[in-house]
Amino acid sequence: MYILTDKITFPPIETADESGFLAIGGDLTAERLLEAYRNGIFPWYNEEDPICWWSPDPRCVLFPHQLYISKSMHRVMQSGQFRFATNTAFEQVMQQCSNIKRKGEAGTWIHPEMIDAYVRLHALGFAVSAETWQDEKLVGGLYGIRIGNVFFGESMFSSVSNASKFAFINFILLQKQEGLKLVDCQMHTAHLESLGAIMIPRDEFSKMLRENT
Repeated sequence: MYILTDKITFPPIETADESGFLAIGGDLTAERLLEAYRNGIFPWYNEEDPICWWSPDPRCVLFPHQLYISKSMHRVMQSGQFRFATNTAFEQVMQQCSNIKRKGEAGTWIHPEMIDAYVRLHALGFAVSAETWQDEKLVGGLYGIRIGNVFFGESMFSSVSNASKFAFINFILLQKQEGLKLVDCQMHTAHLESLGAIMIPRDEFSKMLRENT
């Protein structure tokens, strides 16, 4: 097990175990988090545990030009039932993501220490949120980190059907116009696959990070 020190550095991602677990310890300063993301590493741990760092292989990603929008979602997007916005309720989006109960998980990794760290990154312009509003109520959204031409997605939530997809699709289309080349989805889910996400080898993912962050 690799234990991080105060020095902002990580072991080679190739040393991660089969589950993607790479290292333990360190902190959630902006400097360390940005260094982690640029190297294909992200924190994921329960509140009562020490900080754990991950770099899974293969990696779930989405290329913006391969974003899939179903006919039903086209209808939703054209219906006017939702309003899209970015960065107007970043902390609220994180809180809502934290509150979502996920199958097979007793708690959440989006605890107060995480929220504080990403709110700091938001103030620095790296952490961003995409939001779905309905009747002036936040009903869906996602948050993540934008570095260079890569968006590192962290989590999404929906309290109304299709609200998270609405935020995700609008956000990727907007970011694509601003030069986005790659979306890091971290771990595979059927929800992300339905939007066009695929699995690629970690070394291919790392090469793209070097070229785009």
